[in-house]
Amino acid sequence: MSDPRPLTGEPLCLDLLNTYWIGENGPEDLLDSTDGVSVWLHSAGLADRAVANEATRDALRETREVLRALVDGEAGRDAARELNRILERGALRYRLGAAGPETCGTTDDPAWLPAWLAATDYLGLVDGKPERIKRCAAHPKCVLHFYDTTKNGTRRWCSMAGCGNRAKAARHYERERAGSG
Repeated sequence: MSDPRPLTGEPLCLDLLNTYWIGENGPEDLLDSTDGVSVWLHSAGLADRAVANEATRDALRETREVLRALVDGEAGRDAARELNRILERGALRYRLGAAGPETCGTTDDPAWLPAWLAATDYLGLVDGKPERIKRCAAHPKCVLHFYDTTKNGTRRWCSMAGCGNRAKAARHYERERAGSG
């Protein structure tokens, strides 16, 4: 199964958020099945560290909702408490590997590793430049999120080829319509 999502390659926490999107026929959720979980694990580079099963799916969906509340600003202290509860499930372990020092995440339950990694990734983004975490300006038609890596931080669309192009076409249509009336 190939990855059907319209936006991939974002930081891990946003990539997890983008497993839910609005398709041509309405809402779509990659995490509706363990096959979808497998697709996401492969896309995220975690297929060799986690099993695509119901427990992993449940952990990912729970974490995705907590992250959505935090990123979309709909969170109170409950979402922060929930994120901290997820973070408490794991820890960083240090060891000496063949190439030198290594850091790896471990969790109390292997099913929680991908979700825990996404939660820790969120902390990294918030600790860096949280204003660069954005939701597509085409909201509510588009519910995708991205990390703005443009030099001046003015990216508005999940993709210029998709939502950005549709917005430009709509503005052009309105100008044409206004000019012909």
